[in-house]
Amino acid sequence: MTETQDAHTQGPAPLAGLTVVEFTHMVMGPSVGVILADLGADVIKVEPPEGDRTRTLLGSGSGYFPMFNRNKRSICLDLKNPEDLAHAEGLCADADIVIENFRPGTLARLGLGYDKLSDTNPGLIYCSAKGFLKGPYEDRTALDEVTQMMGGLAYMTGPPGRPLRAGSSVIDITGGMFGVIGILAALEQRHRTGRGAEIKCSLYETTAFLVGQHIAQKAVTGAAAQPMPVRISAWAIYDVFETAREGEQLFVGVVSDGQWKTFCADFAMDDLSARTEWQTNNERVKARDQIIPIVSALFRSMPREDLVAKLEKSGLPFAPIVRPDELVDDAHLNASGGLLDVTLSDGTVARLPALPLEFDGQRPGLFRDLPTPDQHGDELRGRLSATAEG
Repeated sequence: MTETQDAHTQGPAPLAGLTVVEFTHMVMGPSVGVILADLGADVIKVEPPEGDRTRTLLGSGSGYFPMFNRNKRSICLDLKNPEDLAHAEGLCADADIVIENFRPGTLARLGLGYDKLSDTNPGLIYCSAKGFLKGPYEDRTALDEVTQMMGGLAYMTGPPGRPLRAGSSVIDITGGMFGVIGILAALEQRHRTGRGAEIKCSLYETTAFLVGQHIAQKAVTGAAAQPMPVRISAWAIYDVFETAREGEQLFVGVVSDGQWKTFCADFAMDDLSARTEWQTNNERVKARDQIIPIVSALFRSMPREDLVAKLEKSGLPFAPIVRPDELVDDAHLNASGGLLDVTLSDGTVARLPALPLEFDGQRPGLFRDLPTPDQHGDELRGRLSATAEG
């Protein structure tokens, strides 16, 4: 169903031939759409007449639209206008997939719910991205931060008594990923049955899934998991360390007995390796208060680049602490097609992360730049009119 795409960057397109109609805004719904679009589906973003308001958010919201709306086409429709509503219905009648993330019942009241659309398009896969699945909370208004708070993630992220949301729209994005998983499962089912399905993904249940390991920890140990800043680590060396230059930090993990031996040998820490009582991981964890000051002093005596070179050669887990914007200069991402050049509304080119997948060694690329509001509206309306007349 897709037309030839004006490709800026070549890449695999395993979902080519699928048409997606997207009634979304903010992050969760658009994240479903951008994953499908990056994988080659023809994603048609339906925006209100003035354009998606996410385009003009300030502050922490200013990156939402550029990150989650590449590789899509745009049509602006006023769904309260009968003619525009008919155009929306026409788009859905020919679609493989519809995505929406409005409040429960909003699109159904307009005649764009799954029940009505599937009557005329029985193969339709309809994905609703919501705050909650079926249950007492399903009509509540939710946000990423709301569900992080009520789902235990904020409790685990901040220090005791200071719940803190994660530093990304992690629930919106992972919730959208679960939506894509559901869509792909429904596509496979459609291959067998010929019929589509109604899929729902949600913020709250996604949060619960992500903290499931901590729920299981309570079941196993009998004690509630402590927030990450004060948790009892499973390893003695598993922390952020200061280096010789002020402001340069490094995370290092030593997570096995073999890595402990390597660490001690490569950093000439003979006194530590000679401690027979520290040869096993759990004994080192008990002695963490003795080990960490020694390691911290060593790391503070060395510049970060020297530590990185030594740790990389040793094969030990490590990570320099960087800001997100510094990733645009990351050697690995730049060498592997991990960044895509996306043009912002003011003409500025932003380097943004590609989909974190490879297909036969190739990364999904940029087929279409960010659309302007209604950029493809005339083309799409003309096609719908021709179909109606035919």
